[in-house]
Amino acid sequence: MVDLTAEDHKRVSAAIALAEEKSDGEIIAVTAPKSDAYHDVALHHAVLAVFLWLGATAIWPQTLEWLDVRLFGGWDEASQRALLTIQLFFALLAFLVVLFAMRWMPLRMALTPGSTKTRRVRRRAIAIYKAGAERRTVGRTGILIYLSMAEHRAEIVHDDAITEVVEPDTWAEAMISLLGPVKEGRISDGICDAIEDIGEVLAEHFPKTSEDTNEIPDKLIEL
Repeated sequence: MVDLTAEDHKRVSAAIALAEEKSDGEIIAVTAPKSDAYHDVALHHAVLAVFLWLGATAIWPQTLEWLDVRLFGGWDEASQRALLTIQLFFALLAFLVVLFAMRWMPLRMALTPGSTKTRRVRRRAIAIYKAGAERRTVGRTGILIYLSMAEHRAEIVHDDAITEVVEPDTWAEAMISLLGPVKEGRISDGICDAIEDIGEVLAEHFPKTSEDTNEIPDKLIEL
């Protein structure tokens, strides 16, 4: 993950303040190193390794006899107990080796299906939005930009009033503005560009009124 500097934080805060000058909307920007630990993914791959071992020995049972010869010398004909013991030992070994290897987060992320990452990022974004922004504005005009670095994914989550008048496809341009620079390592540039695009949409549907106040601090939140 690329660390954001104090200057990056100032730029994002300024971008939020500028965007909110034109509308009653409240913009929140949040970045996170990852959205989930994916422990279940590691466990699933370890279990899969066990099934692959069992399947392989079912197809090629002579593998167990070969291991019996290597491990025990093969002086006598392999007993059922010896073969089952070998089967159990290597099944457990496969489980533990894969589970240990999956402790390395880059490998775990690489083996996590894209659809799973998308669901977890979306779930985390909604949870953060509900905790920090939902219904915290008088007009229900809060909107969250959430960027999850490890998954290389982002989400835009917004309050009820915005949902009622803005089509989901409207945010596609903001997502492109966000992810383009982020892929190049220019995280603050992407966030600022997305804030600008979102600000224009909010200004169109929720123009600034004299009664509006700054209800949520204008800052970038790093989790």
